[in-house]
Amino acid sequence: MYVIGLTGNIATGKSTVMAILAELGAEIIDADKVAHTLMIPGAPAYEQIVAEYGRGILAADGAIDRKKLGAIVFASPERLRRLDAIVHPLVVQRIAARLPQAGRPVVVIEAIKLIEAGITALCDEVWVVTSPPEAQAARLVQSRGLTQAEALARINAQPPQSEKARVARVVLDNRGSLDELRRRIGDEWTRIQHRAPRPA
Repeated sequence: MYVIGLTGNIATGKSTVMAILAELGAEIIDADKVAHTLMIPGAPAYEQIVAEYGRGILAADGAIDRKKLGAIVFASPERLRRLDAIVHPLVVQRIAARLPQAGRPVVVIEAIKLIEAGITALCDEVWVVTSPPEAQAARLVQSRGLTQAEALARINAQPPQSEKARVARVVLDNRGSLDELRRRIGDEWTRIQHRAPRPA
């Protein structure tokens, strides 16, 4: 098994890269989806998060309203840090348990905080997707229904993209066309086929 860690700041185009890698034959583990499962009522992180941020973050059905939680944590670096301290170790444990069950020779772990959460310890190499801030903001407004101010708050709450790029084996600059992005990913996919074990 060969494990790629895929990361990048919010709305840089990681989902597009992930979809292309899935088309090429990679098995995908989406860390955000893993985190979601840990935050549902009765799951390991649920009670800790409610205790930390109060019942005001809950929807009518008792589930954590991620938009309400996001409004709190993205307005305060300390509150975001505390949320990460609750969720990150549980996400790493859950992903580590899933890797031995992978059915394909190349696995991609997609995580916005791949580096910060320590998920890189599970990876053979790291890919980072970068994008101009104006493109990030436009994607957030369009896809998540955020205001421009909310979008910029989320972008500015994250470390500079250059910090992630420094630890990457592959940096994908997502400012060009989709065809250009596909070609670059295809080239890297060809490279790793020589390193990934073949299915039995």
